Amino acid sequence: MSALSGGPPPVAPREPSDVTVHGDARTDDWAWLRRRDDPRTLPALEAENAYAEAWFAPHAALVETLRAEMESRIEPDDESVPYRKGAWWYRMRVKAGEQYPTFVRSKAVGPDRRLDASATEDLLLDLNAEAAGGAYLSLGAAAVSRDATRLAYTLDRTGGRDYVLFVRDLGTGETLPWSLPEVASVAWGADRRTLFVVTMDAQKRSSRLWRCDIEGAAEPVLLHEEADELFSVDVSTTRDERYAVTTVSSMDTTEARVLDLRAPGAPWRTVFPRREGVELDLDHRDGRFVVRINDTGRNFRLVEVPVGDAPDLSRATEIVAARDDVMLDDLDVFARHTVVTERADGALRLRVIEASDATRQRLVETGDPTATVHTGENAEFDTDTLRYAQTSLTQPPSTLDENLATGERTVRKVQPVPGYDAGLYASERVVATAADGTRIPISLVWRKDRRTAGPQPLLLYGYGAYGIPNDPEFRQTRVSLLDRGVVFALAHVRGGGDLGRTWYEAGKMEHKHRSFSDFVACARHLVASGRTAPDRLAAQGGSAGGLLMGAAINLDRALWRAVVLQVPFVDVVNTMLDESLPLTVGEYVEWGNPQVESEYRWLRAYSPYDNLEPGAYPAMLVRTGINDTQVQYWEPAKFVAKLRTLKTNEPERPLLFRIDLEVGHGGKSGRFHALQEVAENQAFVLVELGLG
Repeated sequence: MSALSGGPPPVAPREPSDVTVHGDARTDDWAWLRRRDDPRTLPALEAENAYAEAWFAPHAALVETLRAEMESRIEPDDESVPYRKGAWWYRMRVKAGEQYPTFVRSKAVGPDRRLDASATEDLLLDLNAEAAGGAYLSLGAAAVSRDATRLAYTLDRTGGRDYVLFVRDLGTGETLPWSLPEVASVAWGADRRTLFVVTMDAQKRSSRLWRCDIEGAAEPVLLHEEADELFSVDVSTTRDERYAVTTVSSMDTTEARVLDLRAPGAPWRTVFPRREGVELDLDHRDGRFVVRINDTGRNFRLVEVPVGDAPDLSRATEIVAARDDVMLDDLDVFARHTVVTERADGALRLRVIEASDATRQRLVETGDPTATVHTGENAEFDTDTLRYAQTSLTQPPSTLDENLATGERTVRKVQPVPGYDAGLYASERVVATAADGTRIPISLVWRKDRRTAGPQPLLLYGYGAYGIPNDPEFRQTRVSLLDRGVVFALAHVRGGGDLGRTWYEAGKMEHKHRSFSDFVACARHLVASGRTAPDRLAAQGGSAGGLLMGAAINLDRALWRAVVLQVPFVDVVNTMLDESLPLTVGEYVEWGNPQVESEYRWLRAYSPYDNLEPGAYPAMLVRTGINDTQVQYWEPAKFVAKLRTLKTNEPERPLLFRIDLEVGHGGKSGRFHALQEVAENQAFVLVELGLG
C-alpha cells in the first residue's frame, strides 16, 4: 500500500437539501454538486483529481509499465476480414501509431464477384482525420446507400452521445453540405437521396422518426413522434432491403412498423402493435416476416407469418418453439437459411435452419464448449456463407466463415496478440449458491504457472442488469493481471442475460436485490473454496455494474480489499425521481418508479448513496467523465463526498476519485489513449493486493 503525499483528502462543503419522499425523511448534503455553474463544483472535482494524482504519483512507473505491456499486445498494423456487399468488398484498417481505424472498399471482380487483393481501394472514412485536434471521437451509425454511392455516418465528439449525421459522396470523397444533430439511428430509402432518421430529444431519448431529402430544399418530414416516455424509436432495413423497419420499444414491449421500399411514398403500417410484455424483432424473406418473439414464452420463439396488413400470430408457422432452458438471443435471415443465436446453460451456440424445410436444423460445431460465438458482418442476403466470431477467456477472437449448405468451415483470421501464448492460461466454470438456493455460475481464468495452492489474488467482475450477458471473452488488457498472478473471475449474476430472459427477470424491479446478493455469494464462495481471501479479493464493475459494486460493498464491507467503480449508478433514488434526466422514465420498468411508494421502498433499500454508514471501507477507485449523459458525473461525485465524512480508514484503504473533464460514459476513445485508464485501474488493484 502506498502512503499519500498530497495531504488530507478533500472535503466538499455540505449544503443540506430536503429530499423527503413518502414520509421517509432524507437529507442530501451534496445535491449542489449537480450544478455545473456553482463556483464550488469544478474546484471540488479538481481537488479530488489532485488527491488521486498524489496517490498514483509513486506508482507512475507501474502504470506506465502496464500501459506499455498492453500497447505491445496490440497488432500495430491490423485490418478486418473483408466482407462483400453487392459489387464491393469492405474492410477496416488501422496502421501503426494510429488511434482510429480507416474504412476502405474495393470493387468486386468477375462473375463470382470475388475479392482481388491487387484492386485499387477507395477511402470511405478516415476516423483519424475526423478526430484531429479533438479529445474524443466515436463513430455511431454507418450505412452505405443502396446504389453504393453515398455513406451516411454519425460522429460524437464529446462522449455525451451527441451524434451528428453526415453524408459523404463516395465518388468525390466530399461531405455534403447537409447534417443533422442528435441522431440515434439511420436507414437509407430506395434511392440515394432519401434517409429515414431517428433523432433524440433533450433527455437523449430516441423519440422522432423523420424522412429526409438530403438533396432537396425541403425540411425533414416528421413521420412519427413517440409520446410515451417509456418507449424509444429505432429505424433499420431488412437484410434483403425490401422493407424499412421502425421499432418502438420499451424495455419489455415492442411495436413494429414497416414500409415497403418499392413504394417509399406509401404510409408506414403497423404489423405488430404493442402488447405489454411482448418483445420481438423481425426480418423478411420471400413475402414472409421471420419473427423472434416472446409471446408464448419468456425465452422467445421463432415464427414466420405472411406480410399481410395484420399478421396473425395464432396462425404463424412456428419454426422454433419457446423453451424454458434455451434463450433465442438473435436472428439472422438469409435467402436460403435462417441462423438463430441461442443461449443454453449460459453458453452461446448457432442454429442453422433451412428456409425450404424448417425441420432441417443443425448446430454449428465450434469445437470448444466454453467458446462465446456471435454472428459477424453478414451484409449479403443472397448468400450461403455465414460470417461469425468465436472467442473464450483464453483464446483471442477468431473470424470464421461457414458454408450454410455444406457445413464447410474456413478460419479467416485469428486476431494477432503479439507476445501472447494461449497455452500458458487456463479457465473453468464453478458454481456458487445464492441465499435462496439458486446456483450462480462463475467463470475464471488464470495463468497456469502462477497458480498457487492457497488463496490467490483475485479480481471479480460483475454487471447484472438490462438482460445484458457477461459472456466469457478474451481481453488482451487482462493478460497483465494474469501474468502477475491475479485470477480473473466473471460473476454471472441474475439481472444479466447470462442464462436467458428468465435469469434477467429474476434480478430486476422488486427482485433487483438478488443481483447484489448473488455477487456477494460468488465472492464468499471463492473465499470458502480457498481460491482467494478477503485481503486478496478485488471487485470491479461499471455503470449498472458500478451500482452492483456500491450495493455489494454496503452488504459486506469486510469482504473486499479493493473495489473499482466505473461511471457508477450509485444515486439511484434521486436519479429515478428526476424525470428531466436522460434514461429515467424509460427505466422505470428496469428499476422501478420511486414515485410509487412500494417501488420507492425497494430502491431505497439498496441505493448505495443512501445506505452509506460510518465505518471502515475497502480501498476504492471511483471514475467518471464530466460529459456522461447515462450516469451523470454528480452521482459518483456525491457518493465520494458523502463517503469522505463516514469512512474511518483513510488513508490505510484509500478512496480515490478520478473525473475526466473531456469525455463521457465510455471514457477515452482511441485504441492507445484508452489504455491509460485501464492501466491505472490495474495498478490500483495490484498495489492494494500487494503486487504493485
